[in-house]
Amino acid sequence: MSTRYPFTAVVGMDDLRLALLLNAVSPAVGGVLVRGEKGTAKSTAVRALADLLPEVPVVTGCRFSCDPGAPDPQCPDGPHEAAPAGARAARMVELPVGASEDRLVGALDIERALAEGVKAFEPGLLADAHRGILYVDEVNLLHDHLIDLLLDAAAMGASYVEREGVSVRHAARFLLVGTMNPEEGELRPQLLDRFGLTVEVAASREPEQRVEVVRRRLAFDDDPAAFAARWAGEETALRDRIVAARELLPSVVLGDAALLQIAATCAAFEVDGMRADIVMARTATALAAWAGRTDVTSDDVRQAALLALPHRRRRNPFDAPGLDEDKLDETLERFKGEEPDDEPDPGPDGPGDGGPGGGGGVPPQGEGPDGPAPESAEAPESAPAPAPQGSGAGAGERAAVKAAEPFRTKMLSVPGLGEGAAGRRSRARTEHGRTTGAVRPRGALTKLHLTATVQAAAPHQKARGRSGPGLVVRRDDLRQATREGREGNLVLFAVDASGSMAARQRMSAVKGAVLSLLLDAYQRRDKVGLVTFRGRDAEVALPPTSSVDAAAARLEQLPTGGRTPLSAGLLKAHDVLRVERLRDPSRRPLLVVVTDGRATGGGADPVALAARAARLHASEGTAAVVVDCETGPVRLGLAGNLARELGGTAVTLDELRADSIAGLVRDVQAEHATRRAA
Repeated sequence: MSTRYPFTAVVGMDDLRLALLLNAVSPAVGGVLVRGEKGTAKSTAVRALADLLPEVPVVTGCRFSCDPGAPDPQCPDGPHEAAPAGARAARMVELPVGASEDRLVGALDIERALAEGVKAFEPGLLADAHRGILYVDEVNLLHDHLIDLLLDAAAMGASYVEREGVSVRHAARFLLVGTMNPEEGELRPQLLDRFGLTVEVAASREPEQRVEVVRRRLAFDDDPAAFAARWAGEETALRDRIVAARELLPSVVLGDAALLQIAATCAAFEVDGMRADIVMARTATALAAWAGRTDVTSDDVRQAALLALPHRRRRNPFDAPGLDEDKLDETLERFKGEEPDDEPDPGPDGPGDGGPGGGGGVPPQGEGPDGPAPESAEAPESAPAPAPQGSGAGAGERAAVKAAEPFRTKMLSVPGLGEGAAGRRSRARTEHGRTTGAVRPRGALTKLHLTATVQAAAPHQKARGRSGPGLVVRRDDLRQATREGREGNLVLFAVDASGSMAARQRMSAVKGAVLSLLLDAYQRRDKVGLVTFRGRDAEVALPPTSSVDAAAARLEQLPTGGRTPLSAGLLKAHDVLRVERLRDPSRRPLLVVVTDGRATGGGADPVALAARAARLHASEGTAAVVVDCETGPVRLGLAGNLARELGGTAVTLDELRADSIAGLVRDVQAEHATRRAA
């Protein structure tokens, strides 16, 4: 087994270390979501936690890690009444982003189940993680169907595998830890709420601390065993403290005053449901036990709020996670009750001032074998996204305006049947969805088509010597169900930011419409990209990404002015789509051009050049929608002409709204059907 980087050797990141330790003390807290930029040791800290957890008592020989003190009566390896007991190290099981459903929940041998009536079950990662840690790196990139399985297991504490009436159930209670880079996309709200705590991490901007990080990492890479040995004493002390806190936890009293503060805080910040109240209560109790106290204080409640509420405050992907600490302090002070005056002094390892960087009892790093580590620096404030700087910037440029309020849009989809990543936009052949047929399986059977399998096996029963009630089934008889569901697409926005769009009300409405489409793309699990054109050229404001909030930030900073190089915008969009087809050929694109249709720059005949660029997209079968931004009583209909050249359809800003548009998807498909027939 490879040597892990010691937990106590991690420099800074007090909130991250505290959140992980609180879950080690009380797994009921519900896990941790670690959000942060790449290269900030998120995974290193999470993996190091496993070595600090106490051993787990298990039933010897049980593949599902049953507790000998309370074995699962429905365990597939049971019953365990007289089974010998043993112990093993706590596991940290990693779930790869590209894992299959069978790898996560386990595989059932359908052939033996049909022919012999035997539940031959191979446990999956959920069984391995029972009573341990399930770690998902890049959890925001996890496929939807795996997220659904995780949600079910987290809610019920058990995993169910059901195939054509044959089912297996086993316990699956685990500490869920996920790491993610927000630039690559956000999590579904349902999964976000399942994480008990969340922390934001960022690399320190203090040179001394960065030096210490590099020094320790190089020392570990040179000789992992020797480096771990130097920190063995601190690791042992921390492990003992976790055990002591676990033993103290049942004695901690959550008084009425602290409980009132928790309820008042959750109500003041308008979090959905009651899970936040429960998580805060468990976190505050774990904080008290970690500090060696049996009473929960206001500082514990404050620290619990800072860890448990920020991710529950998000109403849409464009909201920045966080908490108004002034409002938090006001709420706590207003509902402050009597607290015990004779609290034991927690010492230097006790909770700090309760602030977000206080650490709440994280072991100090000044006593490590490498000497004192630099003080942890606060994460720098995130700078606003830079405004796109096109070649048309100059005297005619107008400052960016705020977007209008987003609205619910009608669904735009790509016609035909795709085979892309699972999502919620266009029709596709998927592993999940309605059954449309059956084929011979090319590899392992995952979705049995029972009727087709029986039809294939029935003619051969006499030749196979069938004598009993069972059906004699062979491998060649098995049929895989083909299913149709929905896929996510690449939605590429080409936004006109020229002078003709610069009227403040118009550009505000345009940004509101694009923001609405971005929100729709987030909900449908699409990748998005943003091309803008103005002045003399076009630029890629945001390469295709799963982070719709990054696209929204670029959109917010978009200035306007100059001529309208429509052809340049369409050609730049074509370049982006060409590269993306090479990177991910199964993800079909949808081009959304937001313009009034004018073309006043880019050559001697800008209208003809724009038409040629549009026909280039049409020749490659790119599905396209033109959002017509032209306003006023007299309209030239230029956006409609552009849509015809693209082989797509045009809609106005008003028609884009879900409550005022009819048959948009049908129109898009009809246009493409007509084009292909021609």
